[in-house]
Amino acid sequence: MDIAQLRTFIHVAELGSLNKAAGRLRIAQPALSRQIRLLEEELGVRLFDRHGRGMALTEEGRDTLRHATRVVAALEELKASAAGPGTALSGHVAIGLPPTVADIVSVPLVAAFRAQHPKVMVQLVSAYSGYLLDWLYRGEIDVAMLYDPRASYALRSQPLMRERLFLIGPADAGLTKDRPVPFRQAAVRPLLLPSHRQGLRVILEKIALDLGVALNVIVETDSYTALKDLVRHGHGCTILPLAPNHEDVAAGRLTAAPLTDPAPSRQLVLAYPSDRQVSRAARYAGEVLTTILRDHVERDVWANPTPG
Repeated sequence: MDIAQLRTFIHVAELGSLNKAAGRLRIAQPALSRQIRLLEEELGVRLFDRHGRGMALTEEGRDTLRHATRVVAALEELKASAAGPGTALSGHVAIGLPPTVADIVSVPLVAAFRAQHPKVMVQLVSAYSGYLLDWLYRGEIDVAMLYDPRASYALRSQPLMRERLFLIGPADAGLTKDRPVPFRQAAVRPLLLPSHRQGLRVILEKIALDLGVALNVIVETDSYTALKDLVRHGHGCTILPLAPNHEDVAAGRLTAAPLTDPAPSRQLVLAYPSDRQVSRAARYAGEVLTTILRDHVERDVWANPTPG
């Protein structure tokens, strides 16, 4: 038994498919199948029931998964702690950030690395959470801030805060932070929103469905910059967190009001892969990101109803 077999087992168990796991890990399917077979032979149990739709864990497989997850996590913690905390950081770190987060944290994050660890080459990757999650699994990025990722054995997530969403309008929309707008009233305004592929849109559509109303969407775009520009030019309103729009609101280029009845929000987490070693540079990036977020919350730039 080796660590590669346990990692393969964790991913196959999560995805329920050798084919999907092969795509995620970029390893040929026959090689993954052989690793699972060898692991079953060594343990003397059947880990999966094979069927036409994929693979389902047996009862023995569920017990093995709990142990495998702990073993892999403990090994990676051991590797991470092997280097003394006083040694200088160097090398490369790839950090994944959603667009609304990247606008806020990029400058202070890079400044912290330049001041404390100038030998680290920092790569910032900005994309929506679904893409970042896939790249984190594949090893293309080392750490990421994500919105509402589903539970995963291959992921270690640290909840940061629950971020409230605001109705964002042009300068003449008359929106203010001390006058909440009921969700039903916001829904009938001309709205510019991300597509259904994005988690934020899914949240809003679910609320609208529960209320029995339809969102009056006149433009869809997955470009965060385009959303802001269109709103600034008076083409409608959007629904976004306040933090990335804080400067525009303070300068009067945009106006914003919290939504209510209900108040939509989404969970922001810091995520590392649990099935491979996390570099000290990636851990440092996570510490800096957490500090930046905490500072913005204390200064009321990042409006959140509940911590974590």
